[in-house]
Amino acid sequence: MPAPPLTLTARLVDLVARIGEALGRWEGSGRSPSPQLRRENRIRSIQASLAIENNSLSLGQVTDIIDGKRVLGLPREIKEVWNALKAYEMLENLDAGSVVDFLKAHAALMSGLVDDAGRFRKSGVGIYRGTDLVHMAPPADRVPHQIKDLLDWLGHTDTHPLLASAVVHYEIEFIHPFSDGNGRIGRLWQTLALCRWRPEFAWLPVETVVHDHQAEYYEALAASDKQADAAPFAEFILNTLLETLANHAAGDQVSDHLSDHVKRLLSVFVRGEILAASEIRKRLGIKHPPTFRSNYLRPALAAGWIAMTQPESPRSPTQGYRLTSAGEQIRT
Repeated sequence: MPAPPLTLTARLVDLVARIGEALGRWEGSGRSPSPQLRRENRIRSIQASLAIENNSLSLGQVTDIIDGKRVLGLPREIKEVWNALKAYEMLENLDAGSVVDFLKAHAALMSGLVDDAGRFRKSGVGIYRGTDLVHMAPPADRVPHQIKDLLDWLGHTDTHPLLASAVVHYEIEFIHPFSDGNGRIGRLWQTLALCRWRPEFAWLPVETVVHDHQAEYYEALAASDKQADAAPFAEFILNTLLETLANHAAGDQVSDHLSDHVKRLLSVFVRGEILAASEIRKRLGIKHPPTFRSNYLRPALAAGWIAMTQPESPRSPTQGYRLTSAGEQIRT
């Protein structure tokens, strides 16, 4: 098929170069994430991708579900977690250019949630924000052909993988091939395209940054629709990738230079305990909140050793913090 419309702007070229440099620095550092950190990041990806679709479960709840613990939550939302876990675990065996695998992944994501999981929609669909129609998807009878052409292009293009992954994500949202679950499959397929290029993208929680900038995510989709060009959306996605890499570089720096502070913070937790920031400060004997945040709390969060109970509302007055499995290992 012809390449989907993408204007190669100076900003896109710069972002590709900067991401390449960030990956090079990371690779050159010789650091390798622990299995525990990979697992924590996978859980973050799942929680954030579902939160974008209005799943209300917190990161702590999603972790508990995957750990086999009982969680008080809506059965549908708990089912969404198990489905997403299954789909992300399929990544290494999926072919990004295969329609069969595309449908298989959607079936995993939406099994038990919609009647037509793993099958293209049979009717027209419009996307609304409130009462405003923001996008009218192509007619249903064109969907199979459009998806086949898109995935054929992805499987054979010489477009840089960073750009190709953003384009395919945008085009999936534009085509809207399913009755539900289009956002989830679009983000999953972008991750698949990226990790075929660089395996570390299989566990980097890009979805968490997308969730943090959710309004901009929708604005970028709308801008690309208006311009009939994937460039605005691609710029947004590449910015999120760069931010994700920066976050994890900061986490690496934390583990090298602030381990004494972080280990001290971890030591005040009892296994399974959830603490407010004020209680952690009290146990540490730190009276100055900015010092606590900059030297203890933020580094521990960036390294993935503690997690918020309400990551979707970082400044919530009822925010709590708990040890992750990686944090528990370091503490012991």
